[in-house]
Amino acid sequence: MKDLNSNLIYSYTRAQAIADGMLIDVSETAQEAGIKYPVALTKALWYDLIVPSEEMRDIGQTTEGRLWDLLFLFVLFARSVTDAQFLFRCLFLMKPSAAPESKTIQAHIGPGDFGEPVITFMLPEED
Repeated sequence: MKDLNSNLIYSYTRAQAIADGMLIDVSETAQEAGIKYPVALTKALWYDLIVPSEEMRDIGQTTEGRLWDLLFLFVLFARSVTDAQFLFRCLFLMKPSAAPESKTIQAHIGPGDFGEPVITFMLPEED
């Protein structure tokens, strides 16, 4: 059997992605939401949907609240799926005086740097 690492040119670990800011570690909040595995969000998801704009902060939107909404809905949805990668929807208020928008989130449950289970959330187009 051929050694799988014999042609490896470069690897980029989850720990490196978190250190570089490409993944945002939200494991502490995820534990509060009942998720027992490490959780990270891609930088694009974090800044597109979780961190509210200045005008949204002015009407009471917070990063913590938006993150909690995402994690809570994931927990509810994950109970009904068996796939390691799936899409789910979450409502986000994107503009003042507008209806919340339904946004699709991709969840991927897979091995971390040492084979341990980890969860990564991303925008669907990031796959």
